[in-house]
Amino acid sequence: MKKNFFRSILLTLFALGMTNGVQAQYNSSTSSSTGQSNNYIHTGIPILQIAPDAIAGALGDAGAAYEPNAYSQHWNNAKIAFAQNEMSITTTYTPWLRKLDPEMNFLYLGAYKRINKRSAVAASLTYFTLGKIDHTDEYGNAQGTFRPNEFAMDATYSMKLADNLALGASARYIHSDLTQGLDVEQMTTKAANALAADVGLYYESNIDKNQQIAAALTLSNLGSKLSYSDDDTENEFLPASIRVGGRYSYEIDDYNKINVLMDLSKMLVPTPPQWNSTDSVWEGYYTDLADYHMTGSVLGAIQSFYDAPGGLKEELHEVMVSLGAEYWYSNVFAARMGYFYEHKTKGARQYLTLGVGIRYNVMEFDFSYLLPTTSFSTNPLANTIRATITINFKKDKKS
Repeated sequence: MKKNFFRSILLTLFALGMTNGVQAQYNSSTSSSTGQSNNYIHTGIPILQIAPDAIAGALGDAGAAYEPNAYSQHWNNAKIAFAQNEMSITTTYTPWLRKLDPEMNFLYLGAYKRINKRSAVAASLTYFTLGKIDHTDEYGNAQGTFRPNEFAMDATYSMKLADNLALGASARYIHSDLTQGLDVEQMTTKAANALAADVGLYYESNIDKNQQIAAALTLSNLGSKLSYSDDDTENEFLPASIRVGGRYSYEIDDYNKINVLMDLSKMLVPTPPQWNSTDSVWEGYYTDLADYHMTGSVLGAIQSFYDAPGGLKEELHEVMVSLGAEYWYSNVFAARMGYFYEHKTKGARQYLTLGVGIRYNVMEFDFSYLLPTTSFSTNPLANTIRATITINFKKDKKS
């Protein structure tokens, strides 16, 4: 099997803190299935699952129904139609596992522009680099130095369907270059390219002059699979997902305000079958791994709601929970806290998040910090300060 080639792919997943999940998926193929055993879902280009901003990053990744901002196109593109500013530009730079490689980092650039009172457009770039890697063959012979990287570019249009409801749509181009064309075990590899789309709905309504509620629904990264060679038997799924979210906002007085948020999300990616070593059979919706890998992305998204080997119980384990709370003082200083939960058999990411935000004139500065809450929870952002800078442009230059 193309071991060295897939080791290169797993290297990227390792850099994203998901190595245990990938290994467990393949280990489950050689162990008996009990319905409670690890059965992780892995995808290509997992950077698209990473919170790009320090705001949602401090709220446990609860961003679907958060107040519209320059990061809305990642969490829910429909929100941009409700944006208060005429235009906004933002960026996040995040050092990544610096103890392994000081050149490893994550970069996000985003911006939106209002067209009129009911519609807006936006664009963003997500970029991730693994730094410099010296590649060797199975005998230890040098095969050259290369810099694996992945990026995604997208464009968004959002419009209000009614005074309280908006619809958004995004088109995304994805590029993943993990081996930079190296020949691996008599096979020529290539960069993988894919096209994807997002669709979002956003609703907000004022209960009274001090209270507001919001709800959101978004489908993300629905598109073609990633192919790293001319062999199409093991193409990688994109990290397609469905997310629903809600927000409750309460202005206590002219100076104090709180936001409470919750998101529920699930991967729209098939659950792989598990190998039952006792009966020597594959358990699950798919007859074997080959059948699983040949499943198309659209069909796989539909089947992801009912294909788990453990039935409904395992399907519920695939739902991730994000909780967040935010306090604003005088619309200048914000304190944030959140919690993210993923079942231990589906990735085991469980962590507490903290953060602050400062608004000064047209500038916004946001910071977040992540703390794993279990010994088996790993995340590349653990104990790392993530920083975001945003510049807002109002229609009235004097303001």
